Amino acid sequence: YINITIFPWLEVGYDCVLVKAKSGIYHWVPDTYGKFVNQDRSFHGRLRVWKEGWWKSWTPQIVVGLNDPTSGSWEGGSSSDDQRYNGFFCRYYVVATKHFNFEKVGELGIHGAYVWNNKNVHHFNGPAIGTNFRFSLPPTSFINKAVNNLNLMAEYDSKSINCGFEYSFWKDYINAIVELNRCKYFSGGLVFKLHLK
Repeated sequence: YINITIFPWLEVGYDCVLVKAKSGIYHWVPDTYGKFVNQDRSFHGRLRVWKEGWWKSWTPQIVVGLNDPTSGSWEGGSSSDDQRYNGFFCRYYVVATKHFNFEKVGELGIHGAYVWNNKNVHHFNGPAIGTNFRFSLPPTSFINKAVNNLNLMAEYDSKSINCGFEYSFWKDYINAIVELNRCKYFSGGLVFKLHLK
């Protein structure tokens, strides 16, 4: 994927997910099992409509966003009115976020969202909540400095509970992201960020 924060209040991106053939899924034939046979592409974006603390110190940040709003596939994809076709990545959401700072300890983020898609197959329609904690210990030792690069995360996505973390290796240029979907299925990756000035 590639993600660009054009302005502090506008973010756009593109995902491409490669699909492997497996037995019993769709119409793949045995000689394709274990091979990449398809790809699912999607565009996404989000817009910050209200910045945290703009009016009063307690007011949250409000963000609206969308994933894969109009794309399709040979089956019709998310642009199809046929309920058999899932448009798997298609969803719309609104999120409220509030952060709480604990001096010399870290920052706690609380996130509440509503996620919606007009198809009920495979989708996470409904409320979702999440939290994250980013350490900011006094940089008095190597251990404290190392822990300060850690961001712990947990979420309920309206269907399941997931947990994970992000770790910054080099001034927020290289980050490792690890997630346990349903707190047991591993996924992870590395993210390289370019900070344009």
